[in-house]
Amino acid sequence: MGKRGPGARPQAKIQAAALDAGPPKTPWLNPILSRSGRVIAFIETLPVTKGILSGTLFRLVDFQTEFIRAIYDPVTDEGRRAVRQALLSIARKNGKTGLIVGIVLAHMVGPEAEDRGEIASAANDKEQAGLVFEELVAIIDAVPWIAAITNVQSFKKTIEVTGVPPAANGLGGKGKGTIYEALSSDAKTKHGMSPSLWIYDELAQSKKRELFDTLQTSQGGRLEPLGIVISTQSPLANHPMSELVDYAEQVAKGITDDPSFVGRIYAAPEGCDLLDEEAWAAANPALGIFRDLTDLRTLAIRATRLPSFESAFRNLYLNQRVDAVERAINQADWDACAKPVPLDDLVGMRCFGALDLGSVSDLSAFTLYWPEVQAAWTWLWVPKERVRERAEKDRVPYDAWVRDGLILPTPGRARDDMAILRKLVWAVGQFDVEAIGFDRWRIEDLKKKIEDEGVPALPLVAWGQGFKDMSPAFDAFETELIDGRLRHDGSPVMRWMASNCAVEKDDAGNRKPSKRKSNDKIDGIVTLIMAMGMAMRQQQQPAPEPMAMML
Repeated sequence: MGKRGPGARPQAKIQAAALDAGPPKTPWLNPILSRSGRVIAFIETLPVTKGILSGTLFRLVDFQTEFIRAIYDPVTDEGRRAVRQALLSIARKNGKTGLIVGIVLAHMVGPEAEDRGEIASAANDKEQAGLVFEELVAIIDAVPWIAAITNVQSFKKTIEVTGVPPAANGLGGKGKGTIYEALSSDAKTKHGMSPSLWIYDELAQSKKRELFDTLQTSQGGRLEPLGIVISTQSPLANHPMSELVDYAEQVAKGITDDPSFVGRIYAAPEGCDLLDEEAWAAANPALGIFRDLTDLRTLAIRATRLPSFESAFRNLYLNQRVDAVERAINQADWDACAKPVPLDDLVGMRCFGALDLGSVSDLSAFTLYWPEVQAAWTWLWVPKERVRERAEKDRVPYDAWVRDGLILPTPGRARDDMAILRKLVWAVGQFDVEAIGFDRWRIEDLKKKIEDEGVPALPLVAWGQGFKDMSPAFDAFETELIDGRLRHDGSPVMRWMASNCAVEKDDAGNRKPSKRKSNDKIDGIVTLIMAMGMAMRQQQQPAPEPMAMML
């Protein structure tokens, strides 16, 4: 095996092939080129290794060259590259992998190389990470001078630059000791990295944000670090890909001044006709070149005939922020109802509550609703020692929400019924709580806690989670939401849950929120709907007898 490591290939034949091929052509070393011009010239010396263009050289199309110029040409007052992070959001099959590979090689052995650099291409699983690695290896194998100065270790999916790249007129000649590695988010995150370049492929498909956050925060050890995300859009509003797209739009509109960031978003207009070929071109800048027009037409016609495929087509091929699941809540309607009524103004006022107890490690939710003023407040709990775990699993900033008091942390790793019980007792003492609906699931533990603590009577009422109870409650909630009468507390946690909420229907058309179909947590939305349903029901019948839980 030797010093070259497991999976490394014998170098003697590779060196001989490089000698036979003669000196490489190096148009990127022309001193009259701009910095982006050198990157483009380098990439266009690389061979295409598969597909109908196999055997020819890369030819970057307009949107690719524009993206490269936007990254490499702006400079700081000190003369360094100004851009530190870049975003390219395009529909699938638009030459994404080739662009990633070209930029990686430019930083490994081309005009952007630096000695002992660290380069990573990140993806969401090992298979996807392997696609970029395999394309890199295919190009290296096809270019004798690159093969002669690199050591490929297929077992580890790493490539090391062991020799000196071509140089002329003070340009090039750097890169020796640079290490490239293919990373996946399902592997142990590489804390301690200091990448000179990282590229995240299809961030929108990531179920965890830890690798992305690690790469973003690991660039401080380089003079000119660069991170690039190339991906379709995510349908989730709180996904890091959506955060980047929103930020790119703010920068483009001049709302935010950030010369270190550049974003290019190619997407079809919202609500466009599925067969509108101009809309296709807006999301597919390589339409007719890398993206086959006939294939796209076939997919578009299928989307018009299969409603279940339409959302996937809009997301993946029109690059729209569209989800394949029917959502219960329009985000604009929800945002328009963020008109919180101060709790002090509600003291002593008649209200109804609802409780949803989470599993041992999960969120629990409690909502109060005051029908006379259509106001609602929700409280959420999570075990303190589970905050980081929940943040990774649900891909949202639980730690920040806990810090800001939007989620209440409870001691330990398990649900703390005592903390929830104290809030119920407080609510009954502060407000005229007529009834608190509860999901029968997991309520026995809380009942025992009430008995053990000798808590006075609480107006607890069982509330079913089937269509019988939840469908009328959902109708009441939806009516107040659409009419803009609901006044919720404006919590970003509840906004996230509202964006997650999906519905399911029975054969009669009754609807209810569905935890099974929803993208992520909806506990607070469920308790809000239950509380409004309690109010609607209790206005039509006498108040329940309190459930006396005595020691």
